[in-house]
Amino acid sequence: MKKFLEKIAKLIDVKSIISIATTFVFCYLALSKYLSAEVFISVYSIIVGFYFGTQYEKTKNDITE
Repeated sequence: MKKFLEKIAKLIDVKSIISIATTFVFCYLALSKYLSAEVFISVYSIIVGFYFGTQYEKTKNDITE
C-alpha cells in the first residue's frame, strides 16, 4: 500500500498535470469538431511520446543511481 501511495504522489508533478490537462483539452476540441482527426492524432502522439519518454528517462536514471 505504501508503494502505491508513493507512485500516486510521483504521478502528481508538473509534467504529468500538463500532459493530462492537454490530453483532456485536445479530446474536448476533437469531440467538439474544432480539430480534425489528423491534427488530433498527430498532436496527441507528440504529447504521449513526450510524457512516456520523460517517464522512461526518469525511471532509467533512478535505477542507475
